[in-house]
Amino acid sequence: MTLLLPLVGFIFISLLVVAGAMALAPSGGTALQRRLGEVASARTDQSDEPPPDRSVIQALKRMGAMAPRSTKEMGKLQQRLVTAGYRGREAMVTFFGIRLGLAVLFFAVGGAVVPMFVGHSNLALALAVCAVGYVLPSMALARMAKKRQHKMRMGLADALDLLVVSVEAGLGLDQALQRVSDELMFVHPELCDELRLINLELRAGTARAEALHNLARRTQLDDIISLVTMLVQTDKFGTSVAQSLRVHSETLRTKRRQRAEEAAAKTGAKMVFPLVICIFPAIWVVTLGPAVIKFVQILLPMAQQ
Repeated sequence: MTLLLPLVGFIFISLLVVAGAMALAPSGGTALQRRLGEVASARTDQSDEPPPDRSVIQALKRMGAMAPRSTKEMGKLQQRLVTAGYRGREAMVTFFGIRLGLAVLFFAVGGAVVPMFVGHSNLALALAVCAVGYVLPSMALARMAKKRQHKMRMGLADALDLLVVSVEAGLGLDQALQRVSDELMFVHPELCDELRLINLELRAGTARAEALHNLARRTQLDDIISLVTMLVQTDKFGTSVAQSLRVHSETLRTKRRQRAEEAAAKTGAKMVFPLVICIFPAIWVVTLGPAVIKFVQILLPMAQQ
């Protein structure tokens, strides 16, 4: 009877986990069909989003205008905002407002909630919570920038393939970039957005080399920086653009394969911590638990005698 209850509990928890996994699992066809459905519904999803509250944004902008700023931080923050996709003039002011407002909110919550548990107000702890609220927007912005860079890195191979086909079909480099940005907008919108900016700069009269260097500065991505360097050198020395793009595409795919192999090689080292922290203690409890119970049952009466 004592062993039946743990067995029933284990079966119940296992069924609960399986039911939750089945409920959260995506349904409706294969992965390709789901991807096509996401692409087809991208435009309708964007139109259904509710408009942001303008009063809140205006309040954050006013707070950001009053926030103190560091000249050393301005350049790095502006670059990170551009890398994350926020190129508006008021993006930095809005970010300062979010950071200041979140810090004040965390300070107020820390000053009001901490006395309920501690019994008295603690200014140092409230300031620590305020510091956490001040740092969180910067961490979130860095995370968004890395995520956007990852999406552009994943779409660069497809863009290069289409760029090679377009150039070999007779289009110039400017028209090929425009064609790629139009064709891949639904699949890789982040990369196509950057390519459209190149076309806008070229129409405005910017030199091609300067527009390409601006792309490298905006994205801060190694693969795009090497692509820009190759295109500038090709344009400077008059070599074949199609051949250079084909060679660079092969090099890029080799780098992607090497990154995948590196990530696979790191898997063993990364699995050590979950094994030690989560799995080994459970194994020890299952294997040594009955023996410990037997030892206690036998040795405890002997010790009492």
